[in-house]
Amino acid sequence: MPVLASHRKPRAKVRTTTPAVGLTTAALASVTLLSTQSATAAPAEPKPAVEEVQKKVDSLYRQAGAATQEYNRAKAASAAQQTKVDTLLSDVAKRTERINEARRALGSYAAAQYRNGGIGPAATFFLADDPQGYFDQSRLMDRATERQQRSVTEFRKQQASAAKKRAEAVKSLETLTETQATLASSKKDVQTKLTEARGLLSRLTAEEKARLAELERKKEAEAKEKAAKLAARQAAEAKERAEAEEKAREEAAKESSDGSGTGSGTGTDPGPGTGSGTDSGYAAKAEKVLAFARAQIGKPYVWGASGPSSYDCSGLTQAAWREAGVTLPRTTWDQVEVGTRVATADLKPGDLVFFYDDISHVGIYKGDGMMIHAPKPGANVREESIYYMPIYGSVRPA
Repeated sequence: MPVLASHRKPRAKVRTTTPAVGLTTAALASVTLLSTQSATAAPAEPKPAVEEVQKKVDSLYRQAGAATQEYNRAKAASAAQQTKVDTLLSDVAKRTERINEARRALGSYAAAQYRNGGIGPAATFFLADDPQGYFDQSRLMDRATERQQRSVTEFRKQQASAAKKRAEAVKSLETLTETQATLASSKKDVQTKLTEARGLLSRLTAEEKARLAELERKKEAEAKEKAAKLAARQAAEAKERAEAEEKAREEAAKESSDGSGTGSGTGTDPGPGTGSGTDSGYAAKAEKVLAFARAQIGKPYVWGASGPSSYDCSGLTQAAWREAGVTLPRTTWDQVEVGTRVATADLKPGDLVFFYDDISHVGIYKGDGMMIHAPKPGANVREESIYYMPIYGSVRPA
């Protein structure tokens, strides 16, 4: 039987493009997404200008200076507290030994009573071979009882005193622990600020570093110009004072030669003489201070250092005034409270000049608008204009 032909129409092979379209759409979407992300992504942060770096570094150094003063204060407090704790612990040890001595004395009395067997006085009298001897012994025992009572009283007194001192020692140890924690925190803060400042400087190109150096030279020149103006003003005022004093002396001499009251002329003179004596006394101290400070020029600034091979700002001022027999506190915050406040126009050599609103820096005035100071990390002790930084105020320590 012949095979019948199929009446089904062969299915046409239709080439579908849907997957391709899907892939193309996905690819386009990916490209679009990437393009959108690239467009909306935050652009790289622009590199700060050298002027901005300078301001930031100066700010970080100032903050590090303030943290250094906090470190110095905590270090001084820690040392004082350690001394107090050591003294208290030594006292507790001595009192404990006295308690042990009293305890041993009480123990010997207790042993004697045990050996006596606790026999009552009446029985002891009737059993005694020598009644008179008993009475003598009884009187001795009464005195011994009194000694026992004193020993007990002393023991209790020593116990209470030792307990009190022990409590003081514990409290002092707690304070010492807190102070040492503040010390560690301040140290970390200083190191963090300095590390950030060094990082900013290290990222500068050679050209940017040269530009930064030029900005520093310009800043120094402007500060020196202001110092020169102050020096000229102070010189003019000193000349006026000298002329006025000379005129006063001439007039006094003329009155004296005319015979107008020899006694009164002598009596009016001690006033200026006393003031001059005070000024000369301060000048002598200031000379010692500045001689010491000049000898430190070239030594490096190291935060927390107070000599002899390196200094921070307040460490230098403290060491310099010590040479003149004056003891200053360790920090700028405490040094500014010592002595007499003076205006910038009235500064004399040896005076302390403080800087910034947070009083985080100090230098020793040497005259002519200049000072000697330990500036900042990476720099050495040097002479510089007092106008290099914003002035907070000044004091005359003695």
